[in-house]
Amino acid sequence: MVRLTINGAVREIDAEPDTPLLWVIREQAGLTGTKYGCGVGQCGACTVHIDGAPVRACTLTLSALKPEQKIVTIEGLSADSSHPMQKAWAALDVPQCGYCQSGMIMSAVALLQKTPKPSDADIDREVTNICRCGTYNRVRAAIKLAADGGGDASRT
Repeated sequence: MVRLTINGAVREIDAEPDTPLLWVIREQAGLTGTKYGCGVGQCGACTVHIDGAPVRACTLTLSALKPEQKIVTIEGLSADSSHPMQKAWAALDVPQCGYCQSGMIMSAVALLQKTPKPSDADIDREVTNICRCGTYNRVRAAIKLAADGGGDASRT
């Protein structure tokens, strides 16, 4: 039995130590906003925050986590999509198919926590998620909108 704090709620998880965090989030916690993409940590669809840092949940196993760490998924940003980054995403109609977007938003929020006014180079370096639909220009614009006028986009 493992104790995890996900989106502010302490949960007792019954899973093997080598179980990827992604499957715990989706299957045991029932939070399906975090997506499975590639399974090897490359695409970023599974990005969550652990203690504020973006992490690819498909490659992190339960054995690598400590009970005191705080995990935040896309559902934990806001209950009603009112987080400034989510608002910027909607205002600019960023998603096409939308599959990668929860991980992309989580990476973007982490970027603004670290770099409140990111340059294009900052965005390219920190938001490495893959979007098969190619919405990168809108992603960049939404990050800048959230940073410039979308309120406090760095809050979690």
